[in-house]
Amino acid sequence: MGEDRRLTAVVALAQGMAAAHTPRESWRAAALGACRALAGNFAALSVWERERGRLRVLANVGDRAFDEEEFPDGEAYPVHQFPEITEFLHERWARGGEPNAWVETAEGSTAGRPGYCHQRVAALRRRGRGCCVVAPIVLHGRAWGELYVARPAGDPVFDRADADFATVLASVVAAGLAQTERLEEARRLAYTDALTGLANRRAVDVRLDEAIDQHRRDGVVVSLVVCDLNGLKRVNDTRGHAMGDQLLERFGSVLSLCGAMLPGALAARLGGDEFCLLAVGPTADEVVRAAGELCRRAADLELGEGVACGLASTQDPIGPVRSGRRLFRLADAAQYRAKAVRATKPVVAGREGPDDPVVRLADEPSPAAAERRRFRGRR
Repeated sequence: MGEDRRLTAVVALAQGMAAAHTPRESWRAAALGACRALAGNFAALSVWERERGRLRVLANVGDRAFDEEEFPDGEAYPVHQFPEITEFLHERWARGGEPNAWVETAEGSTAGRPGYCHQRVAALRRRGRGCCVVAPIVLHGRAWGELYVARPAGDPVFDRADADFATVLASVVAAGLAQTERLEEARRLAYTDALTGLANRRAVDVRLDEAIDQHRRDGVVVSLVVCDLNGLKRVNDTRGHAMGDQLLERFGSVLSLCGAMLPGALAARLGGDEFCLLAVGPTADEVVRAAGELCRRAADLELGEGVACGLASTQDPIGPVRSGRRLFRLADAAQYRAKAVRATKPVVAGREGPDDPVVRLADEPSPAAAERRRFRGRR
């Protein structure tokens, strides 16, 4: 391959990874870009999991064998089966060597390494491949994993120049992975409450819109629990904001625990002393039970004064729910009523008959309630 073609291949790989929106897309772009750049017919990207002592495959692309999935859940290999992982990626490189790529063939090792990689040789033969080039990936100064590109039996064997080029490609992949990590961290922070580690209001809005679309399309049950943590101001005024933050964190843990009763539920802090639980799929009664457990556990916290909890579910008689905004209004109105009557259990919209006061409050709010909702943010 000429220098111009190799430069073009490097640029294409970098652009492919830069355009990825998720880690999986980034892994796939890395493997595909390397496969094309090295004129292979198969490529894989794997991560070295030190804590488990294994090499775990993240993505397989190209001509996959019957036992190779594109994004395998359980394809991993104990490090002791691949001694070059520990020796080449860790010990040798840490002593000042270079993390260069090497070549293996179905007949044994060739460019760059001595021939002891019997597991790779056996895998090449078993899958009808003639050779592979293995390039270590170093990220943040540590061995991260490897890039693997193979050619079918009968194709030209990778040479030293290919191995050197694979080393360059591995560096480009490392840069792309670092960018993906930064983007994922930015996304995580954008949708996470910094104090409690729960989801934030932005995350709830996005998930609720998606859930209502599912409800309208497939009839999926969507339920929303909105709650106000009672007594936060008193704790802040009498014991300081550090203790107030501790109360918020403890309640956040309780909310997360109760949310775990509902598969796939999203636990979130909306801001201040306001929290919510969004459940998609479980029945309304299941959500009511989880909300009841939340009220009981919140009352037992040594700080604060329990929680006012309101709930609205598309499975209850609340009328058509065409937007997340209406479900939020209903859950908020239920929470408002729970606070007003000092309820120790969740108040559920739509369960007090045809003239349900919560539904009436949500759909025909008084000026005071409407003003309260405007102050608290978009509903």
